[in-house]
Amino acid sequence: MGHDHDHSHGITATGRHRKRLVIVLAITLSVVVIQMVGALLSGSLALLADAGHMLSDAAGVTIALLAAWIANRPANDQRTYGYQRAEVLAALANALILIVISVIIFTEAIRRIGSTPEVQTDIMLFAAIIGAVANLVSLMILRGAQEESLNVRGAYLEVLGDLLGSIAVIVAAVVIMLTGFAAADTIASVLIALMILPRAWSLLRDVVDVLLEATPKGVNVQMIREHILSVEGVSDVHDIHIWTITSGVPVFSAHVVVEDGVLNARGADQILDKLVTCLGSHFDTEHCTFQLEPASHSEHESHQHA
Repeated sequence: MGHDHDHSHGITATGRHRKRLVIVLAITLSVVVIQMVGALLSGSLALLADAGHMLSDAAGVTIALLAAWIANRPANDQRTYGYQRAEVLAALANALILIVISVIIFTEAIRRIGSTPEVQTDIMLFAAIIGAVANLVSLMILRGAQEESLNVRGAYLEVLGDLLGSIAVIVAAVVIMLTGFAAADTIASVLIALMILPRAWSLLRDVVDVLLEATPKGVNVQMIREHILSVEGVSDVHDIHIWTITSGVPVFSAHVVVEDGVLNARGADQILDKLVTCLGSHFDTEHCTFQLEPASHSEHESHQHA
């Protein structure tokens, strides 16, 4: 016997913050143009690396926006959860793009070690400062939404990396202006590449957790079991499964063993209402399904999970 608290999948976490992503995309693309022109005019590899990183961010945000649109398409008989998992696949693409970009930047920086090309530091510094200011604005736009969506979090982490990259370029420009140490540009490029990798790994790890249907972060299965067992009439619970369809959409299912004497139409409804209320209020899990089983039948059940 199943019971759903809410049959509507609703809008996804990324979809709720689509406007923020659109604004950040516009800002990012504008800065990419400025930094690429600045890199060509100044001869700065660090500035070019930062522009390339921001271009990958723009591509990532574009993917996230497309995924949010796809994810809001209605469910059907072939895809009973709709297309919400498209957001997770987009986050996976973002993580892979970050890794590829970091490798390209690192390789180019290594290739330039030993060479000291002339760098126009005034252009380099001006473009880097514009990039830093733009990234700071984008961070403020995304800050309030990055905890709700993997895609928004991916965009937030990418913009944060851009800000750190812009700061590295600013420092390199100032060092070259004051000391003439041209290798600072190459060193800054390597630092930018190294800063990208940990963020890419963090995002990739979270995506893999969702794809492997791991228990959502912050959810204590043992505590949920204890709350279910505390419901009057419930004698046991097994086959508990908790996973995430996409950011902000946790799903719960369990087989609940109920005393034979209370398993009638009215008693079943009361127990289900209590179980759903418990899950929704204590664990922020609204989409939950319970299979009620009479205690006399529990010995015939094959437990797939504790």
